[in-house]
Amino acid sequence: MTHPYTYIDPNARIAPNVKIDPFTVIHGDVKIGEGTWIGSNVTIMDGTRIGKNCRVFPGAVLGAIPQDLKFDGEKSTAEIGDHTTIREFVTINRGTEDRGKTVIGKHCMIMAYSHIAHDCIVGDHCILSNSVQLAGHVTIGNWSVVGGVSAVHQFVNIGQHCFVAGGSLVSKDIPPYIKAVRNPLSYGGVNSVGLKRRGFSLEQINHILDVYRTIYNKGFNTTQALEYIEEELKATDERDEIVTFIRESGRGIIKRFSKGANDDE
Repeated sequence: MTHPYTYIDPNARIAPNVKIDPFTVIHGDVKIGEGTWIGSNVTIMDGTRIGKNCRVFPGAVLGAIPQDLKFDGEKSTAEIGDHTTIREFVTINRGTEDRGKTVIGKHCMIMAYSHIAHDCIVGDHCILSNSVQLAGHVTIGNWSVVGGVSAVHQFVNIGQHCFVAGGSLVSKDIPPYIKAVRNPLSYGGVNSVGLKRRGFSLEQINHILDVYRTIYNKGFNTTQALEYIEEELKATDERDEIVTFIRESGRGIIKRFSKGANDDE
């Protein structure tokens, strides 16, 4: 199912039922899983691994070397999970020696003109809307949504089940289960709608709300808030995940919006 105007390096490993449209170029150190469709004018470079039943739309460039001056030609990969859609003109760079790979999970939607830099890890069921720009070493948890034309600073972590408003500048970590909104980017409440859609119970959502009320509404500093949460709130997987995420944050977490800040709304 390969068009005669397509170039495929003979060393590429491509499942027999992959469909590849014309004017696409596939380099040698590439693997593509069964049922995947590759559109026209796509460039798939060395180190790219594409799973089963993916769709790659025209103009995408996958597995190009990192835009990192420290990159010295080390072997690395760009890995895309099963059932993921890569829309038009998306660029995904492979990893550096730091992580050795850039990873996009399963069942993701990466919309047009987005860029995913070296050593990023994007979880399963994530959506990056049009023109989202991820700098190097960014991590995004499962089921998170990043709105269009958002830019994420290098080494930022975004927890799972988050919603990031379109047009955001993300320079701090975003803990799991919340909405990040406004300018400057701030805590906008728990992502209750998303959690309901994914089967979280009302009890679970209310418990998550209690955790974040302690962090953002009780006047504690971060250390005090985490101590209070561990002493006073019931131990659950969600509570422990939030506490661990905040304790391990390298860039610090987004803050509650204050009226003294500049707000474009």
